[in-house]
Amino acid sequence: MATGGGKGRILIIDDEEGIRLSLRGILEDENYEALEAPSGEDGLAMLEAHDLDLVFLDIWLPGIDGHKVLEAIKASRPQLPVLMISGHATIEHAVQAIKQGAHDFIEKPLSLEKVLISTARALEFHALQQENQFLRQALPEKRQESLQGDSPPMRELRRLMDMVAPLDTWVLITGENGTGKEVAARYVHSRSGRAARPMVAVNCAAIPEELIESELFGHEKGAFTGAESAKTGKFELASQGTLFLDEIGDMSVKTQAKILRILQEQKFERVGGNRTITVDVRVIAATNKNLEEAIARGEFRQDLYYRLRVFPLHMPPLRERGDDILVLLDYFNDRFQGEYRFSPMRFGPEAQAALLRYPWPGNVRELRNFAERMLIMHGGQTVSPRMLPPEIAQPARGRPPAANGASTPASLSGGALPGELCGNDFKNARNTFEVFYLDAKLKEFGGNISKMAEAIGLERSYLHRKLKQLKIIE
Repeated sequence: MATGGGKGRILIIDDEEGIRLSLRGILEDENYEALEAPSGEDGLAMLEAHDLDLVFLDIWLPGIDGHKVLEAIKASRPQLPVLMISGHATIEHAVQAIKQGAHDFIEKPLSLEKVLISTARALEFHALQQENQFLRQALPEKRQESLQGDSPPMRELRRLMDMVAPLDTWVLITGENGTGKEVAARYVHSRSGRAARPMVAVNCAAIPEELIESELFGHEKGAFTGAESAKTGKFELASQGTLFLDEIGDMSVKTQAKILRILQEQKFERVGGNRTITVDVRVIAATNKNLEEAIARGEFRQDLYYRLRVFPLHMPPLRERGDDILVLLDYFNDRFQGEYRFSPMRFGPEAQAALLRYPWPGNVRELRNFAERMLIMHGGQTVSPRMLPPEIAQPARGRPPAANGASTPASLSGGALPGELCGNDFKNARNTFEVFYLDAKLKEFGGNISKMAEAIGLERSYLHRKLKQLKIIE
């Protein structure tokens, strides 16, 4: 990928003006952009000031010699190809230059044919390196799910995504854990004009605060303890493609301020560097948090929220998607059957009814894991209710299904629970009430377990274990 005008930007570092002018003429005749530097010091200064695709470097230079300049280039820009040139170098110098990372070695007097062939090969190699790095960053760890389902909420969601995908509009995707926010982001990216370039995903919740700037913007060698080489950041890797900021609501306010400036300007410097890098990225962000409530609590910047929320999309929870449960189950069944070479399984009518009654608090992710586990255990069989996990076969023991998509049925506020959810067993009735009560309180406190524990008089660690035990949180 050329960073300069024409076919690429090339720096010539040589103390002989005649060599510089000769090389520059050859390169510009072939529509390359050529820059000149008469010394190693000048060359390194131009390296900091310009994005380059290739360097011609003389070994014998006044001041800093070519070997030291090459070492400095490889320390700061390890992927930048360097063609060494010299009129009186020994084989040992050539071997040393190649060991230091030079792409090739050209002897003086320069041959027009050799210069053009070496230039083309070096630039092709550089482009392949960049593409390979982009693809490695963009490659998902596992095969991505496709956007399955034809329920009314999914039809509307797909309509909105098809509408915004071809544009460069920024998108904010909200929804509970496990609803498929990254799958939706990849759907939008794959139907955009940037589909040929990578979608680089960043899990903002998984990166330590002290490392997130390095992850997003990259760093130079020696920028901090442990930075043994230069690193390209996610913004730079996503240039001309899509940057997916997952769990954006978990990013600290300090980092939010830095990222807002960069999102607006599309310019930044690597950590420990002073070279301005310009990128062109489309941003898709996602969160499972209510950002408006986070803004009210001072935990999220309002200006960043409105910068990201140009086109909002909401991923519906699985409990609101009706028969999509069976559609997804067939999809996962077919997928895992092919991966494991197992015979397909089928679900009998009673088992299907149980699956539809269950609220799937873990959403599509929980259903996917369930399908994989069931195929391993019961491949080639027709699944009956007794073969289902207890929380699905007996929904009163798990989190009860919500009425019309609400988190708590209206009967709860009236002081009574519907008998069909509790049955005749006291323990089931108590568990059912606990789920409804704790779920409602967790929503009341915006997911803040510490404040909720203080308000209802429970120790935080006990409450956290209880919420996990009842599958209210993951």
